[in-house]
Amino acid sequence: MRIVYINPNATEAMTNGIVETARVALPGADIFGMTNSDGPAAIEGPEDGAAAVPGLLARLGPAQEQGADAIVIACFDDTGLAAAQAQAGCPVLGIGQASYVMARLLGLRFSVVTSLPVSIPVIDENIARSGFDGLCASVRASGLPVLTIDRGAPETVTRIAAEIEAARTEDGAACAILGCAGMAPLTPALARQTKIPLIDGVAASALLARAAAGFLGGASIR
Repeated sequence: MRIVYINPNATEAMTNGIVETARVALPGADIFGMTNSDGPAAIEGPEDGAAAVPGLLARLGPAQEQGADAIVIACFDDTGLAAAQAQAGCPVLGIGQASYVMARLLGLRFSVVTSLPVSIPVIDENIARSGFDGLCASVRASGLPVLTIDRGAPETVTRIAAEIEAARTEDGAACAILGCAGMAPLTPALARQTKIPLIDGVAASALLARAAAGFLGGASIR
């Protein structure tokens, strides 16, 4: 089983954190990452997302040439997901999409905790378009830029954890979805500071990509 994570932004360190998180979630799978060096350093809002799409789509062919059984778009906004699904010859998932699917499979009402307020309309639209709005308690912004989140300082973890706890106490969320790929490596530290289950889209997408590729007979599942 080979899964390729394409990071739509140009930050290589974020790609590395994403890949390591996916490998922990799905040991034994062949997981590697590709970074969209043609994209913005971070995706914060629809303009950045639009700027990232051409480079993202250009990497679909190389990913398939390297034997991808499934491809994951590693941006919580699911940047270019529909276009990538239309072009690729294998399953393509987004980490936002995978998070919502996992929450529904678990039967848990969720809140998304993301980076900046500019990301909220994109996430709201994705949730509504995909039919998950009835399960969504709230979408909350931590106020932290994506690259600050990716650096993972202790104060960053504390800030995100506080927003997760607010989602639990104020919004009635039964779980929190980590609404930024840069939060994936922070999941263990966040879990120690919060009181509800956390859904990381990188880990969720690894498990769901295995299921999708296996269902189509694209690879053996071990």
